[in-house]
Amino acid sequence: MASKVTFKDEIAKLPLPATEIWKEGTWDINCLEHGSMSLILFTPRGRDYQTTHEQDELYIVYKGAGQLVTLNGRLEFVPGDALFVKAGEDHHFENFSDDLALWAIFWGAERRRGSICSGKLMSLYREVGKGSPDYSRKVIG
Repeated sequence: MASKVTFKDEIAKLPLPATEIWKEGTWDINCLEHGSMSLILFTPRGRDYQTTHEQDELYIVYKGAGQLVTLNGRLEFVPGDALFVKAGEDHHFENFSDDLALWAIFWGAERRRGSICSGKLMSLYREVGKGSPDYSRKVIG
């Protein structure tokens, strides 16, 4: 079965409440899932506090510009660019524009059963009172 997710619909759900770590609000939302694949809209504001993830990740830059910082250096990006980060690789965004919006696609084998990302991010989802990242997920049959 096909499914559609729109930027307009998903961005309207953000931000989620601020947390101790994400003081500017939680600016990512899980939009879609099928098998090992998850689609997240990520729109960091202020500072990017993310941690490593348990699956490979592909970012598609929808709006804005900035730098992806990894242990291997910095990658400049603009709308239309695609950025790949392998599972477990430390990374974050710096020097990004106020309108930054990225689609993040996670897929592949998970290192920890039952999570799409690090335990720290999972605890942040629980902290906002939603119980789990499944609260906003649309599952494709």
